[in-house]
Amino acid sequence: MRLGLASKRVLIFGIDGFTGNHLSAYLQGAGYEVYGTSYSKAGGNIFKVDITYKADIDGVLREVVPDFIIVLSGISFPAHGHNEDFYAINTIGAVNILDVLVHLNQNPKKIIMASSATVYGNQGLEVLDETLCPKPTNHYGASKYAMESLSRNYFEKLNIIIARPFNYTGINQEDNFLIPKIVKHFKQKKQTIELGNIDVSREFNDVGYVCKIYKKLLESAISSEVVNISSNRGIKLLDVIDMMNEISGYKIEVKINPDFVRKGEIKTLTGSCDKLFGLIGEVKQKEFKETLRDMLEV
Repeated sequence: MRLGLASKRVLIFGIDGFTGNHLSAYLQGAGYEVYGTSYSKAGGNIFKVDITYKADIDGVLREVVPDFIIVLSGISFPAHGHNEDFYAINTIGAVNILDVLVHLNQNPKKIIMASSATVYGNQGLEVLDETLCPKPTNHYGASKYAMESLSRNYFEKLNIIIARPFNYTGINQEDNFLIPKIVKHFKQKKQTIELGNIDVSREFNDVGYVCKIYKKLLESAISSEVVNISSNRGIKLLDVIDMMNEISGYKIEVKINPDFVRKGEIKTLTGSCDKLFGLIGEVKQKEFKETLRDMLEV
């Protein structure tokens, strides 16, 4: 049975993750008809799909026939214990989607393949742009770069954008990531927190900012491009602690755990947004203190 026709039908692979939950709600609010895939559940507009099996992908693509596709499926935590999973899912699984699209002769208006800023690795630079040669330092970054390299082979057949998001956060992000970990300590009124390198500055963008950019990329005329999803807005980790002290009304004690300290870590690391804004126009985001407040008060 074919689903109803719509000119703004988007299929999000990995809709039930942190980004997928925020993005699906954002796109629905913007008038999109949103469908998604999940590895573990089905119901409503969500289909149970294992992207390592082409038959699963074939089934959902025949059912939905999407106008737009965003591929978020994958393992996003670098410390995941089974390295082979990164390549099976982040690389082969993602490229399976492109294979099946070609096989079905489906050519959506836009396909966004979500990569990661971790593909850059240690460049020794404070601002990273798309002209740099990637040199990932872990299996997560390597699996994403392999996905990028293979996806480029489909540029002449499909309307693909490869996006490299830098750090972002927001409500309901898992607390094994840094900012949710900090917020959780304040929620629980902990008196101390153990951190590593604290005299560093990083991008901590709001997930809403990322959703706006994904939408603009979907609606743009561009394809066959690799682009950062970044802001070049560096925020010092110590400033994050100060903001949380102010928002929560008490001061937490920061202890340095030597096990968390990375040798030779670059003090400032952000992504250039020149290419991004040149392609889609400038995108504004809320002050980071407001993101933290949202996360604390939810």
